[in-house]
Amino acid sequence: MKEYRDHYFLKAKQENYPARSVYKLKELDARFHLFRRGMRVLDLGAAPGSWSLGAAERVGSTGLVLGCDIQPARTEFPPQVSFMLEDVFDRSAEFEARLDEIGPFDVVMSDMAPSTTGNKFTDQCRSLDLAKEAFEVALARLKPGGSFVVKIFMGPDVQELLEPMRKAFASVKTFKPKSSRAESKETFFVGLGLRSEARPDPGTEIER
Repeated sequence: MKEYRDHYFLKAKQENYPARSVYKLKELDARFHLFRRGMRVLDLGAAPGSWSLGAAERVGSTGLVLGCDIQPARTEFPPQVSFMLEDVFDRSAEFEARLDEIGPFDVVMSDMAPSTTGNKFTDQCRSLDLAKEAFEVALARLKPGGSFVVKIFMGPDVQELLEPMRKAFASVKTFKPKSSRAESKETFFVGLGLRSEARPDPGTEIER
């Protein structure tokens, strides 16, 4: 198992990515064709920056990536990436203004994970809370037809996210990348083709 983990860790170091998680995004993109040149991407829980870098490579210099996290991303980003220290549960007026300026987005993605406690049920509940918050941001900020990618720790309550996603998107897929650790409970839900009627009216606060 250690050799399996080291493969992606060493690969990330060799290819100058801050974390091995970039290979999960690359697998997701290869499977679902998430990115194209010129797209605008919102990366929730972006630190340390691997997903933002991976997306930036795919959208190119004509695209834009906005990343945010409660932790700093000590990564040198290309010009098409901007990063803000931000709590997705308590978004500042400055961040909302930046979302207005850059959006709507073609892709909203979230690799957010909770601080784990070791208690399986608690960790799954916290992961679900993060995923549901990311989904609310996606509904408000995605273009019709846009895509949403979110990490979640699998548990008995995931239907609380899957059911509204299935109503909001033309297609919803479940995917576990090969680069995820085998012992990890993480899975990714992918919403493709946001229905225009799923987007809230401008100025409407999403119910929490």
